[in-house]
Amino acid sequence: MTHIQPSVHVPALWAAAYGPHHTPAVRLVARCLLRVRAFARDLALADHVPFGGY
Repeated sequence: MTHIQPSVHVPALWAAAYGPHHTPAVRLVARCLLRVRAFARDLALADHVPFGGY
């Protein structure tokens, strides 16, 4: 599982994913969206490593 870094937090999604006032289905979808967003960010940063490429 991808570690969600503080810079990746989306306040609305974070509140929906871990807030007590939402249904379990809403929390599940919000957590999945946070994971997808974290994965996309990691994938975008994968090309910018200091030890490879050119």
